[in-house]
Amino acid sequence: MAPTTPTVVVPIDLKKKPNEQKLTLHNRWHPEIPPVAEVKVGELFRVEMVDFTGGAIKDNDSAIDVKTSDLSTVHYLSGPIKVVDEQGIPAKPGDLLAVEICNLGPLPGDEWGYTATFDRENGGGFLTDHFPCATKAIWYFEGIYAYSPHIPGVRFPGLTHPGIIGTAPSMELLKIWNERESELEETGLQSLKLCEIQEGTPEWKKIAMEAARTIPGRENGGNCDIKNLSRGSKIYLPVFVDGANLSTGDMHFSQGDGEVTFCGAIEMSGFLDLKCKIIRGGMKEYLTPMGPTPLHVNPIFEIGPVEPRFSEWLVFEGISVDESGRQHYLDATVAYKRAVLNAIDYLSKFGYSKEQVYLLLSCCPCEGRISGIVDSPNAVATLAVPTAIFDQDIRPKTSKVPVGPRLVRKPDVLKCSYEGNLPTTENPGARI
Repeated sequence: MAPTTPTVVVPIDLKKKPNEQKLTLHNRWHPEIPPVAEVKVGELFRVEMVDFTGGAIKDNDSAIDVKTSDLSTVHYLSGPIKVVDEQGIPAKPGDLLAVEICNLGPLPGDEWGYTATFDRENGGGFLTDHFPCATKAIWYFEGIYAYSPHIPGVRFPGLTHPGIIGTAPSMELLKIWNERESELEETGLQSLKLCEIQEGTPEWKKIAMEAARTIPGRENGGNCDIKNLSRGSKIYLPVFVDGANLSTGDMHFSQGDGEVTFCGAIEMSGFLDLKCKIIRGGMKEYLTPMGPTPLHVNPIFEIGPVEPRFSEWLVFEGISVDESGRQHYLDATVAYKRAVLNAIDYLSKFGYSKEQVYLLLSCCPCEGRISGIVDSPNAVATLAVPTAIFDQDIRPKTSKVPVGPRLVRKPDVLKCSYEGNLPTTENPGARI
């Protein structure tokens, strides 16, 4: 018998705002957010989702929507979805939920996306000291390929994937998150926006005070941003509550390793066709706690067979010495920052602005690696850029790169001015 058509369990109407959707969306992790749908193991089902801002970023000729974006409401997730076995018994704490990505893509009629950098005071990014202004590039999709009028001369196949997929935490795990992350809060986000879970009610206030932001990845999976998690991939997620309460969102058409601009993938609305299995007792069997409790585990990801094929790369190296010349002991973050900066400086010699290159490296299928982490004092990180995505030869040559005034490819990325007077949101991963 032919496979059944996926059952749409979370539909999205692109003409409506997030709080007007048929099923409530959510933007926090909490065990008491009620499931909006139920699926059985082996059932092929479809989850539709808005882009991570809920449609706040538009296909237009301005970056002001990026500059003024309300980051207290992201990410908008579809779910939670309760998962039960053939007998109707829900997944239980201690089980492992195996989630297979059977198909995915942009929502029909919405085949476009965007890459952006946030204003330094409103979100920032990996290189916010170098790029403090809000910028935006729009991308259009032609089948598996993406191109942008704001970064001309570049075209590449996307490896579409969900940025976020995870299960709900238990109250015990949520308490662990809040305690350890509160120690790192810099300014705190004084916002309790929790989408539309009956705002103002005692239940809403309780969840809003306790719930965790969706910004960082954690033990439940969440915002892992694994660019290869596409068709045929499987995710083995720990289960902390009855039913698992699976949620997903933050769909990406393409992304570079690290998503360095923060809003750095090609963000889009989209759909996922999924199937689930429940591995009873799988957490204890397969996941080793990396902390003081059995809850300190991490998911396992099985990458699918679908991937763009590139045979030629330029690889840029960075070491753990910062721009002032200061030595950092085996600091992979400093090393990767240097690798990205080296790539930006080099590629900007070929007619691109540095803002164009920064956005491109964040969303194209480039590959970041920790190449050395034991040879003290320097960590070594590399960034590999596929040469085939450019319409020109970007390799070093005996003929020199032109010197003096040169025509920068036009148009440039959409860009706002930087005044440094926006409300500061230095730690968008903070709980409140």
